[in-house]
Amino acid sequence: MAHGADPYADIDFDEITENTGLAPDEIKCLKVCFDLFDTKKVEFLSADDLGEIMRAMGFRPTEEELADLLHEVDEDGSGEIEFGEFCQLCATFLVEDPPLEEMKKELKDAFKLYDKEGQGFITNDTLREIISELLAPLTDEEVEGILDELDEDGSGSMDFDEFCEMMMTKQE
Repeated sequence: MAHGADPYADIDFDEITENTGLAPDEIKCLKVCFDLFDTKKVEFLSADDLGEIMRAMGFRPTEEELADLLHEVDEDGSGEIEFGEFCQLCATFLVEDPPLEEMKKELKDAFKLYDKEGQGFITNDTLREIISELLAPLTDEEVEGILDELDEDGSGSMDFDEFCEMMMTKQE
């Protein structure tokens, strides 16, 4: 690199962000990594070195994940990974999966299914039906125990935030 030259001048940040969800500082960090691995300065990395590169960056993809990722990104099968493709690969490990906003939208849609009147909450009666259906067979006592646990504030209903908390903590 020449002194004073912008090492990021050739990067289309908007395009990479749109394709990967990566922030500009993450892209710059990946460029530094890419350049370190591109020892021959040929502007691409060899697919054969991909596993070693990903592990050196702290990612732990399985061989199967590597093969899938490579197939996904190296569409022409050239075995050469350019910087944009490298960002796509790394984004798979860097970007939260699924993105929180997307998850909240899905939860909102699920919440609306049970909040039939659009009141902004699900009644304990509706929750009782859902729990009985999903976790059958349960005794009435067990269902009530679960309801008591879920309805922490004793309001007799569950609002969207409580619903999100329940759904996000129970998914393990």
